[in-house]
Amino acid sequence: MRVVLLTGKGGVGKTTMSAATAIGAAAHGHRVFLLSTDPAHSVGDALGRPVGARPVEVAPSVVAQEVAVLDEIERSWSEIQDWLRGLLREGADELVAEEILVFPGLEELVALRAIREVEALGEFDVCVVDCAPTGSTLRMLRFPDALAVFMGGVFDLERRAARALKPILETVGLRGLVPGDEVFAAFERLVSDVDDVRQILLDGDRTTARLVTNAARVVVDETRRSFAYLSLYGVATDAVLVNRLLPSAAQGGFFARWAAREHEELAALEAGFGVPLLRAELRAGEPIGVEALAALAREVYGARDPAAILQRGRPLRWRRVGATTRLEIDLPHVSKEEVEVAARGEDLHLRVRDARRAIALPASLVGRSVQSARLERDVLVVTFA
Repeated sequence: MRVVLLTGKGGVGKTTMSAATAIGAAAHGHRVFLLSTDPAHSVGDALGRPVGARPVEVAPSVVAQEVAVLDEIERSWSEIQDWLRGLLREGADELVAEEILVFPGLEELVALRAIREVEALGEFDVCVVDCAPTGSTLRMLRFPDALAVFMGGVFDLERRAARALKPILETVGLRGLVPGDEVFAAFERLVSDVDDVRQILLDGDRTTARLVTNAARVVVDETRRSFAYLSLYGVATDAVLVNRLLPSAAQGGFFARWAAREHEELAALEAGFGVPLLRAELRAGEPIGVEALAALAREVYGARDPAAILQRGRPLRWRRVGATTRLEIDLPHVSKEEVEVAARGEDLHLRVRDARRAIALPASLVGRSVQSARLERDVLVVTFA
């Protein structure tokens, strides 16, 4: 099943573009599932009809759903929540346990887990995902690495300690302080679910991201950073959707300077991303409802199939060059001062601005030092000794 992730800075029209992409894909003969993982859940507003936690048909060949994250967590990992509630003092607000459980990035990953359920139905060709704004999406991408560190370095030790302490604490009436096997099993299911989501996100043959932006300097700057961060985490971007451009008929007079700034930002976007740049003009009224969204899809995608991979790419790749192995990562608009690289044990640790990632090294490179790390035409090239 094809998966299209749409994200962008809050307020750029990401949800509207997601709904238009789903409607447009259905017009090309696909069976489409439109999934909202944005906590704001405004897909129903864009469609002009209610959409909730249960799948509902919103247009021919289009089914939509807004994922209820806390309900999903309760359903899937209730053992962890029950244990956390037991640790709270009597009379404490039970909502605190839910907040403790919702680690940064977990909400988005739980919501994206719904993609597996959509795929398991075997009824849909495409899943269009209205992701949370870029900040939350990046937390989602960081979460699997953080969870892997926890499970690898702490989890096994904690489980052995719990088994040793359980008989002692039971004798003094503090049994609830030690998580039972069912809690550890729930954590293991969490790890498995997160890994499944990671595999979906990193499968470049079926999953791509699309960045929604406006032709304004602040928004374009964030879009550049988001493009680089997605590449760092191995998610391919196949298009940038520029929304709410000033119509050509309104570019003179009072709006002349506004139009000139937009042209500058569009030129920068065209030169800086290397993926299709698709455009939509500002409309006199909001595109609400199936017909308006279908018209928006035709304007943005033209004759293209919105469900197609608009440009194939591998943002993170290993290459063998002569006697050396090197890792290449597409990082447009990043300077060398913003990058840190270090090999530690079985992982390569990377930092790009405020984003971090640990990449598992192939067995042949474990223990080898980094010979060089340099930026070559917007590509980070890491060579091993």
